[in-house]
Amino acid sequence: MDVEEINRLIHEQPNLSTALGMEFISTPEGDTCMARMKVDERNRQPFGFLSGGASLALAENVAGVGSSALCPGCPCVGIEVSGSHVKAVAEGDTVTAYARLLHHGSTLHVWNVDIRDSSGELISSVRVTNYVVRPK
Repeated sequence: MDVEEINRLIHEQPNLSTALGMEFISTPEGDTCMARMKVDERNRQPFGFLSGGASLALAENVAGVGSSALCPGCPCVGIEVSGSHVKAVAEGDTVTAYARLLHHGSTLHVWNVDIRDSSGELISSVRVTNYVVRPK
């Protein structure tokens, strides 16, 4: 599935990706996935900084898209998300999530997702485990 198809499917109906302003980006490697998100009123804290929960949602969504691309026709759901936030990002900036597949099992995928600000500085590092639901 190419990135244009992913973005089209995501925007067909309301969902978390569209609510938070995520846009998926093409990558050359099959075991990577990227998305970006502008920090704005949809995903910031009242203090004007990117919400840690929005960062985790971005990481889980980009890893989920990556697993879905690797397993067409199989729902892929996040079963564990754990992250460390190391820097604040102010409203108006854009963050980019880069997911790299660490483990590609038949039912479990483990991804490492680094989220960086527009200057390339690390904002959050997140580990996502997805469960691949295989048809019976």
